[in-house]
Formats: sequence, structure tokens, C-alpha cells
Amino acid sequence: MTMRCAGCRAEIARTERVGRRDTCPRCGDELRSCRNCSFYERGLSNGCREPQAEHVADKARSNFCEYFAPASSADATTIERSGGNPRDDLDRLFGKR
Repeated sequence: MTMRCAGCRAEIARTERVGRRDTCPRCGDELRSCRNCSFYERGLSNGCREPQAEHVADKARSNFCEYFAPASSADATTIERSGGNPRDDLDRLFGKR
């Protein structure tokens, strides 16, 4: 299984669960954070597509969310939405770029 770091977009090979203290070997960002989760979506009220997940204030910090699922390389669009410019996102959505 591979996941993509939201901080530096590096692909990280994982053979076991992502622990709360695990960090990206390339940039040092915490891996078990909302920004690295496949349920994360910045525009939603809680920033999460999982309706039962508890609110997490700092999406870039490691947390104890039991719904955490590492964002894979295929989830790159989720990660792109997490740090992009909303105007650029809308322009791409409606084909203006």
C-alpha cells in the first residue's frame, strides 16, 4: 500500500498501519492527520466526508480519529483540494482553464 503525503506530495510505501507518531521521511509532516486521510475534503463543514467523525480543529496535526484511512496516490485530487486556491478549483471545475 502506498500513500501520498499532503505536505510534500511524496509517495510513501506502507506495510503496516499509520501510527499517530509516524512522519513523512521526506518533509517530516505528521502522517496520521486529516490532510492525509482519504475522507478529508476542505470545503465541507467538518472537513470530512465521514459524517460520524468527531471534529478535529487542526487538520495538519496528528489525531486519534478512528475513521482515518490513508490517502492513496489515487486520492491525489483530495490532497490537491486541501491546499489549493478555491477560485482556481472553481475555474478548473467549470473548464475555464
